[in-house]
Amino acid sequence: MKKIIALSATAAFLSTAVYANDDLQSQIDKLNKQVNYLQKKVSSVNAQAANDNIKFDVDFRTAVDKIEYESVNGNKYKNTNLYSNRLWLNMGYAPTDDMVFKGQLSYYKAFGASYGQRGTGFGFDTFDWISSETLNDDKVRVREAYWLWMPTFGDARVTASIGRRPSTNGYLANLREDDKKPKSPLGHVINMEFDGASAGVTLDKVLPGFMVKLCLGRGLTNATGWASNATSRITPTGFNSFTGGSTQPNYTEDGNNLDTVDLYGFIFVPYDDGQYAVKTTWYRGKNVPGLILSDYSAGADATMNTADDVQTWSMQNTGDMDGMAVSFKVDGIGNEISDFLDETTFFASYAMSKSHPASVNRTATATMVAQGMGITGSMLGSNKSETGHSYWLGVNMPNLTGGRFGLEYNHGDEHWKSFTYGEDTMSGSKLATRGNAIEAYWTQPLIDNVFSMQVRYTQMNYDYSGSNGFFGDGSLSYKVDSIMGKMMDEIETAQDLRVYFRYRY
Repeated sequence: MKKIIALSATAAFLSTAVYANDDLQSQIDKLNKQVNYLQKKVSSVNAQAANDNIKFDVDFRTAVDKIEYESVNGNKYKNTNLYSNRLWLNMGYAPTDDMVFKGQLSYYKAFGASYGQRGTGFGFDTFDWISSETLNDDKVRVREAYWLWMPTFGDARVTASIGRRPSTNGYLANLREDDKKPKSPLGHVINMEFDGASAGVTLDKVLPGFMVKLCLGRGLTNATGWASNATSRITPTGFNSFTGGSTQPNYTEDGNNLDTVDLYGFIFVPYDDGQYAVKTTWYRGKNVPGLILSDYSAGADATMNTADDVQTWSMQNTGDMDGMAVSFKVDGIGNEISDFLDETTFFASYAMSKSHPASVNRTATATMVAQGMGITGSMLGSNKSETGHSYWLGVNMPNLTGGRFGLEYNHGDEHWKSFTYGEDTMSGSKLATRGNAIEAYWTQPLIDNVFSMQVRYTQMNYDYSGSNGFFGDGSLSYKVDSIMGKMMDEIETAQDLRVYFRYRY
């Protein structure tokens, strides 16, 4: 009987233990479900939080430039210690895999106050095309701001974008700037800030890197300002008395101002396999502006001299400008010949420009010609369509210090003209040189990819005038060592030695 009772008790205990174990397992299963649910919620929140925040990175550069110029008459100009700070705040936001926003805020100024720098001359340094590329005040400006859509349709990868476009430090120009990725245009012909749009398609199945892109840009908008007729009033006699601004309604076209300046063109990449690349571009700039010597009278002695001459200059639309370029680049020379050649980049580029002059307003052309000035045209100082040519060679190679060393050479002829006012040199655009330019640079990482330095030397030898002038009379081309060149004391050589330290993170 005792054995039966003991067995019964044991059975009851085991049964209770089994039920308890089943209940514990059930609770564990419920907890696992709750953990999985919470993990999914956390992942969703993290993903949402990541998409709901703009990512920033910093690019800060401190540089010192030593600049020297020498004119054809032997006059010298220099600045031996021009210190500057440049800050780029890059930002990006990608709510989906195929849509992204990108922007860049810029601050670029000389050390200390800039007394006398601003508001002098003709104000080219304040032009919207280069407002973030020239030494400025202490304001932060929008250098880039655009959205980029990148859908895929079958074998075609499509891009579409509108905004303040990335149009400086473009293809090939990025090498000496130590920018890993080039911006959109080919640096040989365009290096300026623009607002605009682009749309392209890449078809790698046709050929590696095969791509066509349409580019549209607007460099200037003809429009009156807001409330610009506020200073206009009706006098008691019934006549309109105007004391400033414009009598037209807000933002309407102003017939007394510069026409709207537009640019359109194509970028065509027939081949790019990562080692060998060929890229081409063609564009037309409409109504490009320039300074026109609209009135001139010799002084009392009826001869040209700056003491008593009277000159009147005005900014006018000078006509249209075409440009094209073909650029070839090799990333790694040969196939595993040596580590040095594998890491060496070589490039060659050819470009052409062609002007289409428009009529301009002058009141004393005959007087100017009689005095030997020879300015009778409108665009590049000529009333004829002028064709210019340029070629550019460069090599970028590793050195023994773990950095990169580069050499570049470019040449432009008498009528060469490019949109490269935003090129990053203190002494003017070397790619706009009507003559010969040489450049050597050494870029050295100091702390990983975060902190680096560069030493760069640029020299431009001008054969013809007007290299850095806008598209009007300022781009009139004549030999710098001619009678006209000596009379105007044209700059014959320009040099810029730069040392910078750059932080990027």
